[in-house]
Amino acid sequence: MTTKSFPKHARAVIIGGGIVGCSVAYHLAKLGWKDVVLLERKKLTCGTTWHAAGLLSSFRNSKTLTSLAQYMHKLYSSLEEETGVAVGYKNHGAITVAITQERAEELRRIASAANAFGVAAENISAADIASHCPFMETKDVVGGVWFEQDAQADSANLALALAKGAQQRGAQIIEDVAVLNVLQKDGRAVGVQTQQGDITADYVVNAGGMWARQIAEQAGVCVPLHACEHFYIVTNPIDGLPPKMPALRLPDEQAYYKEDAGKILLGAFERHAKPWGMDGIAEDFCFDMLPEDYEHLTPVIEKATERFPILATAGVHTFFNGPESFTPDDRYLLGEAPELKNFYVIAGFNSVGIQSAGGAGKALAEWMEAGEPTMDLWEVDIRRMQSFQSNRSYLKTRVTETLGLLYDDHFPYRQYATARNIRRSPIHERLAAHGACFGELAGWERANWFLSEKARQAGRTATYEYSWQRQNWFAEQAAEHEAVRQATGLFDLSSFGKIQVCGADAETVLQNIAANNIAVECGRAVYTPFLNDKGGIEADVTVSRLAMDSFLVITPAATTRRDLNWIRRHIPPTARCTAMDVTPMEAVLAVMGPHSRDFLSPLLGCDLNNDDFPFGSVREVELGFVKVRAQRISFVGEFGWELYISADMALHAFDAIMQRAEDMPLKLCGMHALDSCRIEKSFRHFGHDISNEDHVLEAGLGFAVKTNKENFIGRDAVLQKRESGLQRRLVQFQLHDSQPLLYHNEPIWRDGEIAGYITSGNYGHTLGAAIGLGYVACRTDESGEDITSSDYQIEIGGQKFAAIASLSPLYDSKGDKMKFGQ
Repeated sequence: MTTKSFPKHARAVIIGGGIVGCSVAYHLAKLGWKDVVLLERKKLTCGTTWHAAGLLSSFRNSKTLTSLAQYMHKLYSSLEEETGVAVGYKNHGAITVAITQERAEELRRIASAANAFGVAAENISAADIASHCPFMETKDVVGGVWFEQDAQADSANLALALAKGAQQRGAQIIEDVAVLNVLQKDGRAVGVQTQQGDITADYVVNAGGMWARQIAEQAGVCVPLHACEHFYIVTNPIDGLPPKMPALRLPDEQAYYKEDAGKILLGAFERHAKPWGMDGIAEDFCFDMLPEDYEHLTPVIEKATERFPILATAGVHTFFNGPESFTPDDRYLLGEAPELKNFYVIAGFNSVGIQSAGGAGKALAEWMEAGEPTMDLWEVDIRRMQSFQSNRSYLKTRVTETLGLLYDDHFPYRQYATARNIRRSPIHERLAAHGACFGELAGWERANWFLSEKARQAGRTATYEYSWQRQNWFAEQAAEHEAVRQATGLFDLSSFGKIQVCGADAETVLQNIAANNIAVECGRAVYTPFLNDKGGIEADVTVSRLAMDSFLVITPAATTRRDLNWIRRHIPPTARCTAMDVTPMEAVLAVMGPHSRDFLSPLLGCDLNNDDFPFGSVREVELGFVKVRAQRISFVGEFGWELYISADMALHAFDAIMQRAEDMPLKLCGMHALDSCRIEKSFRHFGHDISNEDHVLEAGLGFAVKTNKENFIGRDAVLQKRESGLQRRLVQFQLHDSQPLLYHNEPIWRDGEIAGYITSGNYGHTLGAAIGLGYVACRTDESGEDITSSDYQIEIGGQKFAAIASLSPLYDSKGDKMKFGQ
C-alpha cells in the first residue's frame, strides 16, 4: 500500500496492520505527525481483523471507555464520506437479553449507568424483544436492555478506511515487511530491525495483535496476552429475517446473533475456551482459519436452536474458527511500557478490537503527543500488569477462563478461578487454617473474609456464592467490621506495594514528586498524592522516612508498577537517587481498633501513648524474638499500627500475636471489611474515586497539598484551581434505606437531574446503610452547604433511593478516633 522508497527514519513506527495499528496511524497523522510508518508482516487485516463480527457497542463498563465508544461511533459513521471506502456502518441497535433474575438485575444496573454516561439504554420486556426478533423464543426471557445507538460494520473495510485516511495525511503503510527486533539505546526504543533494513524512530508502537507478546519479549517488555480459538457460524439465507434486526446478546447462553445479508451469524463465548498458538504462530499465517470443532461448540449450538428454532432447518453456510488474543483480566493493554521508554503498546483486545480500535487509537495517539495520558486510562494501562503474567503457562491457563467471562455474570467481587496461588503472604497457610476466603489482586492471594469457626464446624466452606444482593459473606464482613470499630482486628496487608527510594538526593526527588511535604525528620510517615501538571492525581501513597537518605513509599498492590514507573520517570539523570520495588521483602500486619494499644503494649514492650508514639510515627520495636517497624497510620479510620516485618520472620510474629489473642480478643479481618471501614471514613480509593483526571482539590485532598513548598509537580495547577474555583466535588453518600447495595456507576440525582455517578460503594455496617463516593457537578460559587443541602437520590437498577450527602466523613469526621483513640 505504498509507492514511497523504504524509509530510514520515522517519527513513529507502528508494528502491525490490523485495525488497531491502522487507527493509531490515522490518529497520529490527524494530530499532524507527518513522518509515520506502519509495517505489516503480511497484508493489512490478515491476523484477526478480517474475520471479526463487527459489532459496535455504545456502552462500556466505565465512563472513560464509554466516551471512547461514543467517539468510535462518530468516527466510523463518517469514514466512508472522508475516505471513499465503504465500511458498511449500520445503526440497527442491539439488545442484551436476560434469562435469569440475577442477569436481569445486572442489566438494570447497566441501563442506569449507561444513561448516567450519556448513552441511551432502555429496559424492555420479553414482548418488546419478540417484536424486534420474530424468530426468537422468548417464553423464558426475564427482560433485556435496548441500546439504540449500537451499530455494526465491515471490520476489514474499517481498517482499510483508517489506513487510507492515514495515508491521505502523509503516513506511509508498508506491507510484507516483518519486524525482526526493536532497537534500543539508553533505556529507550530507537527504531526497528526489519527484513529490508533498520528504521530509526523516535517512537515505536507495538500493535502486533496476537504477535504482540513475542514482539515485546524481544524488547524485554511484558505484554501478557494469548490467542484463543473463537467460533461463529453463518447460516444459509432465512426467508423473512428482518434486514434491520438488532444485534442480540444472550450472555446467559454464551451467544450473540446478528443479521448478515439475510443470514444469521451466531457467535460464541463459551465458558471454557481453547487456547491456541502455544508453540508460536506459523510464519506464513495470513488470512488463515483454524480447524472446525463442532463438538466444542455443541452446547452453545444446542441452546441456540432452542432459542431460534429456525436454526435447526436453516443449515450452516460457514463454520468459522479464528484466533483472537485475550489478556489475564479481559481488558486491553495500552500505554508506554514501564520497562522501555518511547515503546508504546496497544494490543490484547479480547474480541472487542473493532469496537475499541477507534477510541483506543485516538487515546494512544494523544498520549504519545502529550507525553502522558490525556484521560483516565488506568483500567487499560499496561502498567497494571505484573511481569510474571507474560509467563506462557500462566496465560494458557488463565485465558481458558477470560474468554468466557466476557459473557458470564459480572457479579461484584467475582474472583478468577484459574491461575491462582502465585503470590502468597508468608502467613497464607495460617490464614487459610483460620477460615480465610482468598481473592486475587495483582497475583496476590489476599484474605477477603473469614468464615467463622462455628460455620466451619457446621460444614460450611469459605467460598463465594455470588449475587447482586447480599452475598454469603455479608455477616462475616459485618462481624469483622464491628471488631475493628469496637475492639481489635488484624489485617494481613503484605500485598501493599513497597518502593524504596534512597540516595543522597532522595529527599529532593520526592519533594518534587510529592504534593505534601516529605522533608520530615526520620521516623515520620506522610500521606501524599503525586500530581501531574494539571493537578490530577497520579498516585495515592504514604511516604515513610527511614533515614536521611532512605524513604519507603507505600502504595496499593495494583498500582505498584505504575507508581514505581512514575518515580523513576522523575528522577533526573544526574540525581544520586534510585527507586526499587521491595514488596516481597516485608510482610505487613495491621492491628487496628480502639483496643489495639492495650493489645499491643505487652507484645511490643514500649510505650504506645499518644505523646511517645503519635499518629504518623515510625519506630523500630520488638515483637517476640524479632524486630519490626511499627507505623501509626490507618486506612480503616481507627486507632492502630501497621507492623512491617522481614518476610522470613513474619510467621513468628503472627504466631506471637495470636498467642496474645488467647488473653485478649482479636479478630482476623479481610479486605472486604477493610473496604467497608475505609468508605465509612470517606477514604479515597485510587482507580475508582481518584485518578489522573481528578483534580486533587475537587477530590477533597487539598489538606495533603503544601503549596508553600516550591516547585513540586502540579503546584501551579493547584494554585490556579484555588483561584478559579471547583466545578465538581467528591461527595460521600449514605442511603436512608438500609437494604439496597452500592457498588459503582450508580447515577447520582441532584434536585431531579443527574449530577454524577458513584465511583465506589460498600456497606457501612457502623452507619447501617450502603455508603458511596461520587463526584457532583457544581458551580464555582457554591458553598459546601449549598451542595450538601440539595435533594439527592441514588439510582440503583432503575429505582431511586434518597441519600444523605456530606463533604466530611460521615464516620468520625474530625479523625479523633484514628489520631487520638477517642
